[in-house]
Amino acid sequence: AAGVLAPLPGAGVVGAAAVFAAIVLGWRDLRRMARVIFVLVVVAAVLALPDGPVVLIDAADAMTRLTALILTVMLLSSVLGRFPDLGRISGSLFAGRPLGRYFSLSLGTAFLSVPLNFGSVGVVGALVGGRISERGDSAVTRNAARATLRGFGASPICSPLSISVVVTLTFLPDLPGWQLIACSLPLALLYLLGGALLRDPEPAAADGEPAPSTGWAPWLRFAAVIAAICAATFGLSGLAGLSYSRAVTLSCLATVVLGLLVERWRGHRPSLPSLAPVTNELVIVGGSAFLGALVSTFAARGLGADFVLPVWGYPLAALLVPWLFFVAGLAGFNPIVTGALVGGVLAPIWPPGATLGLALAMVCGWGVTIAGTPYSANALLLERLTGYPARVGALRWNWPLSAVALLVAGGLGALLTLLLAPAG
Repeated sequence: AAGVLAPLPGAGVVGAAAVFAAIVLGWRDLRRMARVIFVLVVVAAVLALPDGPVVLIDAADAMTRLTALILTVMLLSSVLGRFPDLGRISGSLFAGRPLGRYFSLSLGTAFLSVPLNFGSVGVVGALVGGRISERGDSAVTRNAARATLRGFGASPICSPLSISVVVTLTFLPDLPGWQLIACSLPLALLYLLGGALLRDPEPAAADGEPAPSTGWAPWLRFAAVIAAICAATFGLSGLAGLSYSRAVTLSCLATVVLGLLVERWRGHRPSLPSLAPVTNELVIVGGSAFLGALVSTFAARGLGADFVLPVWGYPLAALLVPWLFFVAGLAGFNPIVTGALVGGVLAPIWPPGATLGLALAMVCGWGVTIAGTPYSANALLLERLTGYPARVGALRWNWPLSAVALLVAGGLGALLTLLLAPAG
């Protein structure tokens, strides 16, 4: 509620207080990394006290906005997870010849993850796990697991509703969301196309499995829901002038309400999931937003308003940003933490006309990290569903693709920064 009412005075502080209360009440359920982030938030807040309440209020507003976003996205995932056509859509992904099946699973997972987020890995990963239970481990199931991870990794690169895009545009508010997605979507597709070259060879007997007769209607209905959410998001941010994070929150929340009304109309009793288990996500998302806002303020103050990097420094920074995401992911840091710190430090000093280069480097590094590092939530979820160790599925199977993708993302970010930066 505080996130929805964010423009009202004091709403951000009320929301941040509610987040802190929820975290304390759920302390026993926190993972070690979440506890570390919460301690850092408390320490940073104490250190910021001498600078007056304005700094803390801005950080509280950032925490409330992104926490409201993640909770709304989880509610959306739950409501759409009961979508009648979802079972038909997911079941059709496993059909066809090996190459077609790979693209079906990877593109299908990326498509489903636009509104479902982690729910897409749960849906498709459960299918892969069921296949392993029925027929055992095989090249077919290993390639299916690869496709699922890579499909979900493509989503943060180009999805308008992803946390990566929202966080990036929060730190770079002058960059239009459609411009970022127009440039990142081809990169996401190239990432999935490149993954087709890195598969286990499948026996000829695996070819030509019949596809369920689902037709196009379930896909079109689900696509219409996604298109409506994205259109509302771009309309609210571009035409109504709302911040991108708030536009996504309101669009998703409206879809949740409409979904519950549709369930009611069909004669079902609408219900919302318990959000008690999401305390870790509250800490990681809300805490990272809080830290990012403080880091941005103190970085701008410490470096000074006139601080600039050398001309070659900005392309070099864009080149290294995707690798920073990946290395931090290998160390166990969630990309939300990395994104908040990178955005907090670099966004205030980045050349105004060249923000597309930094944004592209951030979202691409984010996507490659969650698909190619073993501590990402989606890799651990797939491990639980399929039995394939996250270190094998995410890191060993994907490292050549990850390395090439990081080189391309960093190089393109550096090139755009060099070309778009104001002369002189």
